[in-house]
Amino acid sequence: MVDPRHHWEQVYETKTADAVSWFQTRPNTSLAFIADSGIALDAPLIDVGGGASTLVDHLLDLRHTDVSVLDISSRALAQTKARLGVTKARRVHWLVQDVTHFAPTRRYALWHDRAVLHFLTDESVRSAYVEAVRRSVAPGGTVILATFAANGPTQCSGLQVARYDADALSALFGSEFERMAAARDMHVTPWGSTQAFTYLRLRRRDD
Repeated sequence: MVDPRHHWEQVYETKTADAVSWFQTRPNTSLAFIADSGIALDAPLIDVGGGASTLVDHLLDLRHTDVSVLDISSRALAQTKARLGVTKARRVHWLVQDVTHFAPTRRYALWHDRAVLHFLTDESVRSAYVEAVRRSVAPGGTVILATFAANGPTQCSGLQVARYDADALSALFGSEFERMAAARDMHVTPWGSTQAFTYLRLRRRDD
């Protein structure tokens, strides 16, 4: 069985951020879904599996003031800190954790995950992920998810993945979360191939 922490530390030990298939210079669909959520610029937002993603760069440029980035790989986060520079990096809350064991010390107004959930192919691990979302997202808060679509890749980074359409992804979270928006996106990898993604925005119902 693959140890997730070891696997992702190895990936980011051997590859730079722009040499992995999921790299985006500007994560346009994620940024649009975040903007459409109506989140205030000072509301707490967490990017799960943010690793070496450029999303945090753009969130800071858009003047979000309470941004957390969680990743299982310390090397991935180190790449992002170096890219941002000391001054900008100090404006971010950095969390080196396995999301399926995440025990937050606060509630977030928005949870964003692009390309973590689809690596969780074991049902018990997926359930642990959903529980982490429930612990983390405040009532009325937003969950934004992006996974490989039903016709997307079956493997990524040497690992098997799960694939979802919007209905299957919404069903995973149950009636506690209201479906607000969905979209399909064709991601172009750094070497020019395409990958189909499903994007979903959910709202946690008020208690």
